[in-house]
Amino acid sequence: MSADLYSERPLFGGAISTTFPLRFQDVSNIRQVPDHQEVFVDPARDESLIFELLDYKHEVGDDGSAVWFLQDLAVEQDGEGFTLLEQSAAVEAPGLRYRNIPAVVTTAVGQMV
Repeated sequence: MSADLYSERPLFGGAISTTFPLRFQDVSNIRQVPDHQEVFVDPARDESLIFELLDYKHEVGDDGSAVWFLQDLAVEQDGEGFTLLEQSAAVEAPGLRYRNIPAVVTTAVGQMV
């Protein structure tokens, strides 16, 4: 079992929250982070968590959207390689809506070189 200590953390001014290890430090305490991102790093492990609100892409299905954006990020960063480690199905986020359209959430975890 991991020795990490976890805590619930507010994101985007408290609009949503999630739980992850305390070892991740809020990058906004060090430098500016765009309003559509929340970025946390663990410099001891060279790991980061990036939460990002993204624009809807008509050409990308909901189930594949997180993977699409993660691969796009790897290309934009000139990554030498990208491995998809995990992805979730798309689920409706209760209480989160845009106009009268329910928000859909999906996640992807990948590794870039």
